Amino acid sequence: MIRFDDILEKVTSSGLLTEKDILQLKKAYVFAAAAHKGQVRRSGEPYLSHPLEVTNLLADLGLDTTTLIAGLLHDVLEDTEVTVEELQKNFGPEVARLVEGVTKITRVEQSSPETRQAETIRKIILAMTDDLRTIFIKLADRLHNLQTLRFLPEAKQRQVARETLEIYAPIANRLGMGRIKSELEDLAFRYVAPQEYFRIAAIAEPMK
Repeated sequence: MIRFDDILEKVTSSGLLTEKDILQLKKAYVFAAAAHKGQVRRSGEPYLSHPLEVTNLLADLGLDTTTLIAGLLHDVLEDTEVTVEELQKNFGPEVARLVEGVTKITRVEQSSPETRQAETIRKIILAMTDDLRTIFIKLADRLHNLQTLRFLPEAKQRQVARETLEIYAPIANRLGMGRIKSELEDLAFRYVAPQEYFRIAAIAEPMK
């Protein structure tokens, strides 16, 4: 599990963060830790491990402090008792808007019947997002969820993997995020077509 101190060291090494930025990041970490206290993921890890991994991915992409803060807090509206008003009060309207945007995207994917056209869902997600940072957070969220997908029931694994290939990988591609697209596809493919995935992996291994 990535530690908050590791993320902080990574983002402060550039020297671009102000003292206020660092204090706000620390505040967001403490806030998220309190909000998710006692929650556990299917993997058995503390739930806080997920927003930390998401924030680490966002830091690797070189995103701004506001996005990193929103990454730490991205699940508090969906999975805790925290309100939008509390986020606004503690972190300002910009962070609150990003977190609320991620929550809305999650609700769209959860409420959409499996028979719905993936293209329609992609259009809904892109149309409802007036700040691309919301999608960056959602893509990082999806990527880490794929990395821990093995802990979910098989039917859910296949559903999430198909959703990734049909919705999120194309969105990443459209936004020019080739590395993220490739990682999403690679992780999802092993659950959608496991035999084919491992056959190709076995062929590719000697070439490394």
